[in-house]
Amino acid sequence: MAAPGENLKINADRLWDSLMEMAKIGPGVAGGNNRQTLTDEDGEGRALFQSWCEAVGCSMGLDSMGNMFGTYPGTDPDALPVYVGSHLDTQPTGGKYDGVLGVLSGLEILRTMHDLGIKTKHPIVVTNWTNEEGTRFAPAMLSSGVFAGIHTQDWAYEREDAEGKKFGDELKRIGWCGDEEVGMRKMHAFFELHIEQGPILEAEGKDIGVVTHGQGLNWTQVTITGKDSHTGSTPMPMRKNAGLGMARILDLVDEIAWSHAPDAVGAAGHIDVYPNSRNVIPGKVVFTVDFRSPKLDVINDMVARLKEGGQKICDEMGLGIEFERSGGFDPVEFDETCVSAVRNAAERLGYSHRNIISGAGHDACWINQVAPTAMVMCPCVDGLSHNEAEEISKDWAAAGTDVLMHAVLETAEIVG
Repeated sequence: MAAPGENLKINADRLWDSLMEMAKIGPGVAGGNNRQTLTDEDGEGRALFQSWCEAVGCSMGLDSMGNMFGTYPGTDPDALPVYVGSHLDTQPTGGKYDGVLGVLSGLEILRTMHDLGIKTKHPIVVTNWTNEEGTRFAPAMLSSGVFAGIHTQDWAYEREDAEGKKFGDELKRIGWCGDEEVGMRKMHAFFELHIEQGPILEAEGKDIGVVTHGQGLNWTQVTITGKDSHTGSTPMPMRKNAGLGMARILDLVDEIAWSHAPDAVGAAGHIDVYPNSRNVIPGKVVFTVDFRSPKLDVINDMVARLKEGGQKICDEMGLGIEFERSGGFDPVEFDETCVSAVRNAAERLGYSHRNIISGAGHDACWINQVAPTAMVMCPCVDGLSHNEAEEISKDWAAAGTDVLMHAVLETAEIVG
């Protein structure tokens, strides 16, 4: 495969302007974004992305999970496309770069090709995967999961948000439900650029993370039931405090994660307390424990210890407890050839780089099961993500996109 010239770079200013323009849709309250999946704002962001794709001669495909595919033609109609992309949806208090950089960097590759008349044997397809975040409809990476055969579409359509609205109904409501059958597309390869969402690259002064593996993840939803009662008039020995049971289990979660340091992590990020009143002892709590590790046996051990220890805590307190797996995936090892294309691109371009394991889940983790896949990471300030204060620099975005472009073009095979 021919490698593109070392002097080939994207337009950093144009990429940055596109990021800022997309960030105007679904603005947050503190400088970030609230463009949750299948909201009106999500629909508006999709329309802008489609208009940008069409401006460089892309046709837009749309499947029945709302996944978008902007296709830039190749010279060989029989060659499988090289896919590149991420997601446009955000957390409720999300940043301007998580996911969005991966989509718009793919668009910038096509704009650069269009400007310079670059042609490739394989078509290149820029993808926006629906509901990567999983914050409104659990689990995360829902639509790429359907694409990869992990979930069925019928099951995905029945996922409900906090208001009881179903994924399938909301997808149709915003007008982004296509006719194309999910998962029928065949890929030559898939690449995803993402901010690190961790502090390693910035702390070490590295421009590029060459992602070799992805941590596995398990989400266990825990429901504890006690008894609602008055905080002032209920004697301490007679209380069935579900909130206290949760507190003790959260301490256990921390202890379990520390026992597998340094690679394993664990916490509860989603917590609902009922009735959530100042003067009522909680009679019910629902929270999700998030365990992650690059080793499957470690994840399994952490979950088993959570269930055993949580049951013991609640039995001793006279509380009921239930466990339900609400999401997860096994650890990922990315394709050696695609990973090498990323590493070689960073070296040709003179960017400092290091191998890295992704601590977060990404659509690439599911697509890796159906196509050769690799990821590129760029630093983010203080490793902060899923926060409106999430920040990167224009130079970081440009370096990541340059590496992504060279890896994609090498894989898609430049013609002429």
